[in-house]
Amino acid sequence: MAVFFGYIFLGLSLSAPVGPVNAAQIDRGIKSGFWHAWIFGVGAMAADIVYMLLIYFGVAQLLTAPLVKTFLWLFGFFVLTYTGIESLRKINLQESPKKDGGNTSIGHSFMTGFFISLSNPLSILFWLGIYGSILANTIEKYGASQMLMYSMAIFIGMLIWDFCMALLASTFRRYLNERMLHGLSVLAGLSLLGFGAYFGYQGIMALIG
Repeated sequence: MAVFFGYIFLGLSLSAPVGPVNAAQIDRGIKSGFWHAWIFGVGAMAADIVYMLLIYFGVAQLLTAPLVKTFLWLFGFFVLTYTGIESLRKINLQESPKKDGGNTSIGHSFMTGFFISLSNPLSILFWLGIYGSILANTIEKYGASQMLMYSMAIFIGMLIWDFCMALLASTFRRYLNERMLHGLSVLAGLSLLGFGAYFGYQGIMALIG
């Protein structure tokens, strides 16, 4: 049982590093509330499941092909830049960020989270390095039959992190004043543009190389 809880903690640890998904989830929670932020995170987790399945079935090597990596860098640049610009465009100092919730559907929140995570090449490298080694180690120690259970434990940890991030963002939305909410939204939007610029740079370097 201790091993199972250890994998839950691992899922928490894997979700914690600051990145485009966390920045976009906070922005979504500020503008649209808890459920939109939580569903956004579930969408991002769905993309993680896709990568984990690819690694599990041994086809992840395709994702490391130069052409595929270049496409993902550039696709990530497009998705993050578009999301960042849209986030900043909606910010109006005369209008509360809380009024944005009615303009976004739950399905849109899910798909945005999914595509931001799916188009993140760092996720691929991350899951290849971390989950690939976990997969090999778990099968060696406990056998293939235990892999599904421990993979579920990782996702329980990720779900807990997703819930906490959505709760944090909705708490900001509820208790911070308008100027502070606008400031957080601007910061989140600029973070997305910064990650987008980094992805674009990596994509151009890959093309040149």
